[in-house]
Amino acid sequence: MKRVVITGAGTINALGPDVPTTLEAMREGRCGISPLEFRDVERLSIRIGGQVTGYDPTAYFNRQQMSLYDRFTQFALLAAREAVAQSGLSFKGELGDASGVVLGTSGGGLTTQDENYRSVYEEGKNRVHPFVVPKLMNNAAASHVSMEMNLRGPTFTVATACASSNHAMGLAFQMVRSGACPVMLTGGSESMLCFGGVKAWEGLRVMSRDACRPFSANRNGMVQGEGAGVYVFEDYDHARARGADILAEVVGFAMTSDASDIVMPSKQGAARAITGALRDGRIDAEDVGYINAHGTGTAANDKTECAAVADALGSQADRVMISSTKAMHGHCIGGTGAVELLACIMALRDGVIAPTIGYEEPDPECALDVVPNTAREADVSVVLSNAFAFGGLNAVLALRKA
Repeated sequence: MKRVVITGAGTINALGPDVPTTLEAMREGRCGISPLEFRDVERLSIRIGGQVTGYDPTAYFNRQQMSLYDRFTQFALLAAREAVAQSGLSFKGELGDASGVVLGTSGGGLTTQDENYRSVYEEGKNRVHPFVVPKLMNNAAASHVSMEMNLRGPTFTVATACASSNHAMGLAFQMVRSGACPVMLTGGSESMLCFGGVKAWEGLRVMSRDACRPFSANRNGMVQGEGAGVYVFEDYDHARARGADILAEVVGFAMTSDASDIVMPSKQGAARAITGALRDGRIDAEDVGYINAHGTGTAANDKTECAAVADALGSQADRVMISSTKAMHGHCIGGTGAVELLACIMALRDGVIAPTIGYEEPDPECALDVVPNTAREADVSVVLSNAFAFGGLNAVLALRKA
């Protein structure tokens, strides 16, 4: 089995247009959630989100490209460009033939869908742009990344709601570890912050009108965000041979299904995913220093996740730091695990634990060290990244300091 390392990272999200800006915001505990700005927002009861503000696509893409790229695809491409640039790789010849892309998304080109439904149903138009289908399809981002980067190996998209990115990165990890591919670009992208996207989520009655407060007793729901995170997963020997700067090592992955309820999470399913990732990475519970939690800020998720961590880690659970960065950048749905992996890399590489901001009142059902409100310096060697999705689909990654 090959060792798998991360040699490049890229992002765009509510905290910033790149990795350095995002990490600075995480260190400072800065909140990127703000009033939403898009057409018909006044018809919504939920009017806040982790929106990428001040974004001008014409600064990055020409007119022809924009006719093909939904907002979620644009985000994926920008993150991929940053990740590949940091890695120093060029995918020419045999390396491009053997390397690929696996990305996660839940809504895909939802902005494109929303715009064209409005055009047909509200404005009464009888025609839509001929590129609507290739623009809205869930695999559009992965396909365009492969084309721009000349990646001609396995390329596909994973859609498992809020666990999409972790599933995608886990599969990429397994492909590199097995020797099937020397390099994979992986992560996820999402942009559901449009009228139709938020209106649909309103119907679930899990959204907060004012703030995301994971693990706090007065939490009142999640806040949706948008953005992308893309990483270069590379065979360790390949990376070492070319003198690459290694950000972290991916050592374990597990995925489970609750097989119980379409929206209510299961402690048992989440715990099995955590223990599975530890087992896959040959990690003892006492070695885990930090967990980036799914931590949505809903009553059901937070207490279930804390119970799952306690079950999986046993007596070690009380000494592990666990935080949710969703209070800063929002819940990026299919892209959220990819954005959150940055906090895991920061913990390993910089010794900084991102805080759970918005924490106001202790909850006895979330009685773990949730790193409230202020970042913390700590030397950790192993971290976990949790993702637990509607449908009862769980995916947990384990990373080790390089």
